[in-house]
Amino acid sequence: MVLFGGILVILAASMASTNYLIDQQIPSRLFDFIQSYIDSKYTFLLLLNIFLLIVGAMLDIFSALVLIVPLILPIAEGYGINPIHLGIIFLTNLQIGYCTPPVGLNLFLASYRFERPVTELYRATLPFLGLLLITLLIITYFPWLSTVLIRLLG
Repeated sequence: MVLFGGILVILAASMASTNYLIDQQIPSRLFDFIQSYIDSKYTFLLLLNIFLLIVGAMLDIFSALVLIVPLILPIAEGYGINPIHLGIIFLTNLQIGYCTPPVGLNLFLASYRFERPVTELYRATLPFLGLLLITLLIITYFPWLSTVLIRLLG
């Protein structure tokens, strides 16, 4: 019950801050600010990936989704990014962040489970992180891969 209560407190705080940010029209202000500096959709996607990797390494996925999606979704729509494609980019980045040093939660869980030092796991995961990052770039810059099944199946 203590764990469940802690999760509810985190989600409640995330929802409250999200509602506040939306009430203050922060997403539209943020879009205007970003659009004044970034003209290209692809540059925006690159910066979004970097930002989400950092967020994924620092926050829990659920908290990150509740906090970040309402801010980024209007900006991404302004650049013409499909919301389903954006969702796949979000989940991919945040999951990679779970395996990224220094905070990557999956590394600490694996360290505990397999009784190995975390630094050994950092070195062992680097080739896999490289593959995941290449996959992330493919997912990001070829949006038809994310939406082809939806178009085929309706």
